[in-house]
Amino acid sequence: MRDDTAGRTAFIEARDCGKSYGQVVALQGVTTEVVAGEVTCVLGDNGAGKSTFIKILSGVHQHDRGELLVDGVPTRFTGPREALAAGIATVHQDLAMVPLMPIWRNFFLGSELTKGRGPLRRLDVSAMRATTRAELLRMGIDLRDVDQPVGTLSGGERQSVAIARAVYLGARVLILDEPTAALGVKQAGVVLRYVAKARDRGLGVVFITHNPHHAYPVGDRFMLLKRGESLGEYAKADIALDELTRLMAGGSELEELSHELGRR
Repeated sequence: MRDDTAGRTAFIEARDCGKSYGQVVALQGVTTEVVAGEVTCVLGDNGAGKSTFIKILSGVHQHDRGELLVDGVPTRFTGPREALAAGIATVHQDLAMVPLMPIWRNFFLGSELTKGRGPLRRLDVSAMRATTRAELLRMGIDLRDVDQPVGTLSGGERQSVAIARAVYLGARVLILDEPTAALGVKQAGVVLRYVAKARDRGLGVVFITHNPHHAYPVGDRFMLLKRGESLGEYAKADIALDELTRLMAGGSELEELSHELGRR
């Protein structure tokens, strides 16, 4: 890991990263870092390059320009399992949950606890139930019953369970792909609260969103993408919410459109 003079620890550094698919340039010139105990917000509209950036960080695709450093070492993941082994967990919009399965079963999906050996080996259901309940409470999530199907939870509660699962499984970097996109104001607030809890537990969080009003309360740094290019990165102290919103909305383009649509 790299420690700078301020004592900040960068888990991931992207230096002028880019990715092309044939002749199509999907991402170029992206420079940012993911720091322990901080939230890096990546903002942009549809087609801005957010999904491509996520895929590079999570090992789905490899960058073909620039550098990606993990713990200060140039890295090129060959698949998502390598990224996960390095402590990089991604919570996608679809959450990879089975709605009819209970909460505890989804919490351990793919990482089940077992007891016994050989032909007597079986799932340790009681341990998984107890662990799920305890880990959710550690994140401040008090659900009614971990035996209830995960499909009965609200959107915000499901996102919170996914975040707690990633923390429990040892994530150092948590990538959240539009976690508040389909949520109302109250449920979005629930998710943002748990994003802050993950940050406060020392994780480096990458928060992908197109909503600056969701990003600003929890964000420490903000990187804006437009048509695959970075418009720059700003520390929270260097940019106000209204300016971030203006840049997200298109800045001068929005002003020209407002003038065009205004009453004569």
